[in-house]
Amino acid sequence: MPDIFYKIIDHMIAAFTFDLGRYLIAAGALSILLWVFGKWSDARRIQTRRAGIADYKREFLSSMRTVAVFGLTTISTVLLESAGIVKVMTSETVWPLFALQLVAMILAHDAYFYWMHRWLHTKTMFRFSHLHHHKSRTPTPWAAYSFSSFEAMTEAAFVPIYLLAISVLFGGMYPFAIFLFLAHMIVRNVIGHAGVEILPAGWLNGPLGWITTTTHHDLHHSQGNSNFGLYFTWWDRMMGTEHPEYEERFNMVAKPIELSVSAAANASIAAFTTLIVVNTALFA
Repeated sequence: MPDIFYKIIDHMIAAFTFDLGRYLIAAGALSILLWVFGKWSDARRIQTRRAGIADYKREFLSSMRTVAVFGLTTISTVLLESAGIVKVMTSETVWPLFALQLVAMILAHDAYFYWMHRWLHTKTMFRFSHLHHHKSRTPTPWAAYSFSSFEAMTEAAFVPIYLLAISVLFGGMYPFAIFLFLAHMIVRNVIGHAGVEILPAGWLNGPLGWITTTTHHDLHHSQGNSNFGLYFTWWDRMMGTEHPEYEERFNMVAKPIELSVSAAANASIAAFTTLIVVNTALFA
């Protein structure tokens, strides 16, 4: 059989394992932490209603479908790399360039996501595709990958499109920069669907207030016509799509963190367990 066939098979196995692993680790770790800090998370819960068993089941099962679609969609990267069009940099790492590549990919994805998200909220596309994700009106960390097949494909399309553009214009990217981008993406996605405000009181008035909070995306799920951004609030502010009560709603739930000794001990155990799981998943 041609080498390309084996490359595609290897890619599918690696993509499924990686995407499944990062989803389970990120959503599972945050769920454990919210459970450990039950009193704290209850006080910071954004909505009064809670997700039910049927919601968790739907979110998890559709996320498994998304993992499969991600693998199929990114076969295009294998084909483009085999054709010599998409390139990865194997030379010694130049760290300023590495940092620039990582930041540029995050910024580009934020812009891509905003406009793709606006498109998915048009009447036709919402009914056709995006409605499935919005069945999670009270999202949980497990909703991070809860997409229809079409939306999963449009979400996954960013990476091969971006790598193609970077390869043509700049000669490729460092593989570890791509890895860190994907890790950042799932962590931010899971936090956005936590249903509990993670960030501290006063965040919106601080120097990093332009970074989206859990409240920012939760308002999108509960009302659906605002807050389309993923990582940053820039596009929503520029385009007038930020929820008018965003700051007020954030301040209502973002209370100062107060931890008891027992809660701190439980957090240490949970963090240590999470590190073991992550280390096992990545290096086993």
